[in-house]
Amino acid sequence: MTDKKKIAAIAAVADYIKSEQELFARLQSCALQESAKCLDVDGPVAPPVALNVWGAGGRQQQMQMRCLMQMKSFHRSKPMA
Repeated sequence: MTDKKKIAAIAAVADYIKSEQELFARLQSCALQESAKCLDVDGPVAPPVALNVWGAGGRQQQMQMRCLMQMKSFHRSKPMA
């Protein structure tokens, strides 16, 4: 890749990151004001919701166990006598 292409790619990534940071800052200020109507986007935007780590981990474990049961990995193992 030529130097001009590298510089253009880096500039594009930096611009994208900057726009994401600006949007996140606007969302935070909106959440602090308790009003989702202060943004200039189409329709109201809900404030960001905190992630429940314990709940997500539990659901992931249930899905993994269900997948293992569907593959019958538990049914194939026989106890050693």
